[in-house]
Amino acid sequence: MNTNNKTENKNGKPLQRLFNSEWITNNLFFILFISFLAVLYIANGHVADKTIRDISKTKNDIKDLQYQYKTLKSEVMFKTEETEILKKVEPMGIQINKELPVKLYTKKK
Repeated sequence: MNTNNKTENKNGKPLQRLFNSEWITNNLFFILFISFLAVLYIANGHVADKTIRDISKTKNDIKDLQYQYKTLKSEVMFKTEETEILKKVEPMGIQINKELPVKLYTKKK
């Protein structure tokens, strides 16, 4: 019967023995410190998630801008071809000069 008494003391109310009001008041600053660390840990996780979302959004924006750049560059290259320029200026009456340019020479003194 003595063995039953000992097990009842150990298993009866172990948490009540551990978390009594005296223990809580003695360790209040430690409990608050641990709570503060938990809040910081959660906030850090949220900040990291937001940063990752911002990075992926920026990567997508960069891809879109690269596609726009390449599209505009190809349009400009196409519009600056000689045949395209001739088509644009033909209604104005401007044509390519078929004669070779004349080289001018000056006499040195």
